[in-house]
Amino acid sequence: MAQVQDELLSADLYDAWPFLSHSDRVEGFKLLSRAEAEELFLSLSAMDQVALLFELPQGERRLWMRLLAPDDAADVIQAAPEEERQGLLALLDETARIEVTALLAYAEDEAGGLMSPHYARVRPDMRVDEAISYLRRQAQEKVETIYYAYVLDAQQHLLGVVSFRELFAAPADKKVEEIMQREVVTVGEQMDQEEVSQRFAQHDLIALPVVDSEGRMKGIVTIDDIVDVVQEEATEDIQKIGGMEALDAPYLQIDFFRMVKKRAGWLSALFLGEMLTATAMGYYEHELERAIVLALFIPLIISSGGNSGSQASTLVIRAMALGEVRLRDWWRVIRRELAAGLVLGTILGMIGLLRIVLWPTRAEVYGEHYLLVGLTVACSLIGVVLFGTLAGSMLPFILRRLGFDPASASAPFIATLVDVTGLVIYFTVASLILSGVLL
Repeated sequence: MAQVQDELLSADLYDAWPFLSHSDRVEGFKLLSRAEAEELFLSLSAMDQVALLFELPQGERRLWMRLLAPDDAADVIQAAPEEERQGLLALLDETARIEVTALLAYAEDEAGGLMSPHYARVRPDMRVDEAISYLRRQAQEKVETIYYAYVLDAQQHLLGVVSFRELFAAPADKKVEEIMQREVVTVGEQMDQEEVSQRFAQHDLIALPVVDSEGRMKGIVTIDDIVDVVQEEATEDIQKIGGMEALDAPYLQIDFFRMVKKRAGWLSALFLGEMLTATAMGYYEHELERAIVLALFIPLIISSGGNSGSQASTLVIRAMALGEVRLRDWWRVIRRELAAGLVLGTILGMIGLLRIVLWPTRAEVYGEHYLLVGLTVACSLIGVVLFGTLAGSMLPFILRRLGFDPASASAPFIATLVDVTGLVIYFTVASLILSGVLL
C-alpha cells in the first residue's frame, strides 16, 4: 500500500511540477521514497534539476550530482549560472569530473556535448566467447546502452560494430572481426544536434557513435538524448515562425521581462515594416479619392497574400528541418509554388468575383462598374497570392544561404512583406483595368 501511495505521489508531483514554487517542489521531493525521488529527479529537465539542486543542502547536492550519467551531469552544469558551475563540477568524483570536463569542452548543441563516454567496446581479435564475457563485466558498470558493442583498435579507432544478437548467434571460437559490420554510421564530434537528429531518423538507429576527424571514437549519442533535442529544436522553430526570438526556458518559468524583451524586438520590427503599408496607401491617396470603392477590398487583398505566403514559408521551413528539401532544390520548389500560387490565386479570385457580381445590391454598393471592380479584385488576388507563395517559399532558402536560421522567415514577417507589395499590385491592376472609367 505504501508503495502505491509513493507512486501516486511521484506521478502527481511530476504533473504539478511546472506550477509549483521552488519551496513546494523541494517539500514534495523530500516526501518521496529514495527510489521514487531518483526516478523523478532523472526525469526532470537539466534546468529543473539545477533549480532543485540549489534548494538542497550541500551534502545532498553531492549525492544527486553523482547519480547523473556524465552527459547528463554536463547538461546540468551548462544549465547552471556560470559562477556556480565549478562548484557543481567539484561535487563529482575524480573519474566523473574528468569525463564531464571533456564533455564541457564541446558546445551544448554539438554531438560532442550530447554524447556519453560510457559505451560497450571490444577488440577485433577477441573470440566471441571472450567478447561476451568482457561485455558482461562492462554491463555491470554504467554503460549507456548494451545493444551494440563497438569494435576499436589500440588507438581507439572505430573499426566496426557488432550487436549482442550477432555475438550470441555466432560460434564461440569465431573472431569479432569476422562477424562485425564494417560500414558504421557515425557523426562528427562537432556536428550540430539538428543534423544528428536527422541522421537518427534516416537510419532508424537507437545509438550513434561519435568520432573525431581521425576516426577515433569519443562516445555515443543515444535516441533518448535525441528525443529531447527534437523537442527543443521544434519548440525553437515554432516560436521563431510565430514571429519572436526563441525562449530559452519553459513558458511558465522564464522571467516575465525577459520574455517581453524577446517578443518586443520582432514585434517592433514588424510594426516598423507595417508603417510602409501606410506609406503605400498615402502614395495611392489620389486613386482612393476617385474610387473609394477600392478601399473596401484592401484588407481582403493583403490578408490573402499574407496567408498564402505564411502557408508556403511554413511548409518549406518544415521540409528543410526534416531534410526533405535542401538548398539545391530551390528551383523545384519555385516551380511548384508558382503553379500552386496561380491555382490558389485563381480560386480566390473567382470567389471574390462571384461575391461582387452575385451580390443583390451590387450596383448600390460597388457602383455601376461593379463588373470591372470584380475583375480588378480577381486579377489582384491572383497576383498577390502568387507573389505571396513565391516570397514565402524562397525567403527560407535565402536565409539558409546567408547562414541564418530559415525559421526566422516567420509568418508575421512574410505577411508584413506581402502587405506592402500587395497594395502595389492591387493599385497597379486597378490603374490598368479602371483607367478612364473610375480612375
